[in-house]
Amino acid sequence: MNNIIKKTSALSILLVGTSLVSSMAMADAFEVDFKNGDKMKFGGYLKADARYVNGDLNYQDYWIGNNPGAVETSKLGLNIKESRFNISYVHGDWTGFIEMDFYGGGGNEIISNSVNPRLRHGFVKNKNWLIGQTWSTFMPLAALVETLDFGGPMVAEVFIRQVQIRYSIGNWQFAIENSQTYGDGDDNGGSGNVGVTGSNNDPDSKIPDFVARYNFKGDWGQASVAGLLRKVDQGGIDATATALSLSGKINAIGNDDIRFQVTLGESGRYAGITLATDIVVDPITDETKAEKTTAWYLGYRRMWNDTYRSTVFYGNGETDILGHDRSHYAINLIKQYTPNMIIGVELGKYVVDDGGLDLDSSYLQTSVKFTL
Repeated sequence: MNNIIKKTSALSILLVGTSLVSSMAMADAFEVDFKNGDKMKFGGYLKADARYVNGDLNYQDYWIGNNPGAVETSKLGLNIKESRFNISYVHGDWTGFIEMDFYGGGGNEIISNSVNPRLRHGFVKNKNWLIGQTWSTFMPLAALVETLDFGGPMVAEVFIRQVQIRYSIGNWQFAIENSQTYGDGDDNGGSGNVGVTGSNNDPDSKIPDFVARYNFKGDWGQASVAGLLRKVDQGGIDATATALSLSGKINAIGNDDIRFQVTLGESGRYAGITLATDIVVDPITDETKAEKTTAWYLGYRRMWNDTYRSTVFYGNGETDILGHDRSHYAINLIKQYTPNMIIGVELGKYVVDDGGLDLDSSYLQTSVKFTL
């Protein structure tokens, strides 16, 4: 009986929190015209999440591809960390862009709930060239499903930002991107590699990762095929890893659409966000090998009318050697409250079936998002 009362109270707080946040006043975005052809624009969005998680997997602000740990959980969390701000500067044919959000860690929930900003993007680009940090060329942005949980089925997505040099011509994109072997026991590159000594520094990683991608587009929607080629040369292994991604956003009935992605091969850190490391020790042969991953998701977005829309999705990621098997599925309802504001609710579940484990947690999330 007490457990039922606690859950009912938590859900009441979720709904009340959404009502309060949606009534807040926000400022409009603006653009600065320097009258010499140069322009500066400020953008981003403010997003408040109220999230209740219940089950035998530990609470997380959003699900990635990890095993959060077997913890009996009944927790309500409120945060605005996904909020972000960006600045773009246009000078002739070139555009510079920088963006930060607030998932940079730091602070606590005792008094101030302070959090640190985190660099997401920082690059310059023109028609053909992009230089700097942004989404990997291997990552298909158009295929991402619309969710309130930050990122949606990350366990099944290619989801990665890193420094790169990209060249685009017609439907083709080619890039060399930052290399890093995840799972070799070092500090995973750190954030600056300044003052890092000993085994925590990467002694190798002398060859960048290579990505090639071809984009299709028509009245039916859009799709992409991407290939990844990289050197895995740390942790006692010297091998070549390859992966393939197929993704798309296909028009359906009316304004509805279907979104999907399938990733096969030795994608490692590129797919599933910690679902798999690049290299693992085979528990049977005790050999160090490049892990293989199969990750996929499917989502359907239903446009009920000009005001309401819903997305239902299912995503799964599995690894070959260590036998990770994790899934995320959910359904949501989103209201376009104003041209710049949405209010929504999402109900879903995250499941860990690794090696006979049978763990899962359900979540209910309400969100308010105001686009600047």
